[in-house]
Amino acid sequence: MSISGIASTALSGMQAQTTRVGAIANNIANCSTPGYARLNTSLTSVASGGVQAVVSPTASDIDPAADLTDVIEAEQSYKANAVVFETGADMWEMLMSIKRD
Repeated sequence: MSISGIASTALSGMQAQTTRVGAIANNIANCSTPGYARLNTSLTSVASGGVQAVVSPTASDIDPAADLTDVIEAEQSYKANAVVFETGADMWEMLMSIKRD
């Protein structure tokens, strides 16, 4: 995998977690809204690398405790992808430094 591949894979992970947090925020904001359908986020692998988030309504009840736990998990996943992105950038910088010397 190339440096750009690492960066795009990590970026797709961060974007997927951002989408996931948006869906969770909608669930929490609408927990008292009659007829609101809870949103569920499914993460799937993309053939070219990375991950994609798909948000869809479900028939399950809103569970604020579970949603808050999901926010914590999404935050940790986002941070992990950010570290991968930064590491890829550092590797690129080091490679360019070696190439210049």
